[in-house]
Amino acid sequence: MQNQRTILHVEDNLENRILIRRLLNSDGYQVLEASNAAQAIEALCTQLPDLILMDINMPDMDGYTLTNKLKMDARYRQIPIIALTANVMKGDREKTLQAGCDGYLEKPIDVDLFLEQVARFLCK
Repeated sequence: MQNQRTILHVEDNLENRILIRRLLNSDGYQVLEASNAAQAIEALCTQLPDLILMDINMPDMDGYTLTNKLKMDARYRQIPIIALTANVMKGDREKTLQAGCDGYLEKPIDVDLFLEQVARFLCK
């Protein structure tokens, strides 16, 4: 295991969570998972991750709203939040950054580049 870093993956789609967990675990990351905003907030109350991968399109509370809420809270403000989203139309990247995301990755992910992209965000 190379990494001792923890990543919270907020994603409502089970198949996407499984893929991301397998990729991150294969590189030694500890992965916390949440299928919605409430579970994400609950996970953050027990452990602070080094990075949050945030789905944008979720039921109940979308990733824009959750990101904004987390960035307004001093406990979570310093945790990088990376949008991991299928929203790839013109202006979507800007909208995620305006909501407070520190970066943006498109779905479907490129499995050959994904771990390198995550590592880059952790080094910032």
